[in-house]
Amino acid sequence: MKTAVIYYSQTGFTKRYAQWIADAAEADCFELSEAKKKDLSAYDAIIYGGWACAGGISKLSWFKENMDKWADKKLIAFCVGGSPLDSPDIESALRQNFNESELQKVNVFYCPGGFNYEKMPAPSKLLMKLFIKTLKAKKSKTAAEEEMIKMISSSYDISDPKYIDPILKCLQN
Repeated sequence: MKTAVIYYSQTGFTKRYAQWIADAAEADCFELSEAKKKDLSAYDAIIYGGWACAGGISKLSWFKENMDKWADKKLIAFCVGGSPLDSPDIESALRQNFNESELQKVNVFYCPGGFNYEKMPAPSKLLMKLFIKTLKAKKSKTAAEEEMIKMISSSYDISDPKYIDPILKCLQN
């Protein structure tokens, strides 16, 4: 199956996952700006990956705008974020990116990545620091909020190639 893996990455985690998927699936891998210039009609499957941004998948609109044009292709989207895979909010966050009819056409996955404050653009870094400050100032924090404060207060990496297995299985079916 001729496959294109397209990604939009801010700090490198999504790019890493896209490359792992492309290598494992023997697929072509393109950064989003490059993919926008390509004719993707020869591909049997198109996989799009973006990073998690306030529950959304970054730059997903381009992929969604082309879904009808790619109706004859296997479509997969993945999101890379800083939460562990077992976070209870992931499934609902992923689903909010697509309406019901879109969910009939695309398979959606989550891959744990991390935070890299050193590579993060200044506006994103500032927003994260404000978010952490707000969480820390909250009077009665839940255990999940306490854990989140610990996790996102500094850079970390929880990415692992094992998290692409469900994507590869979907691609093969």
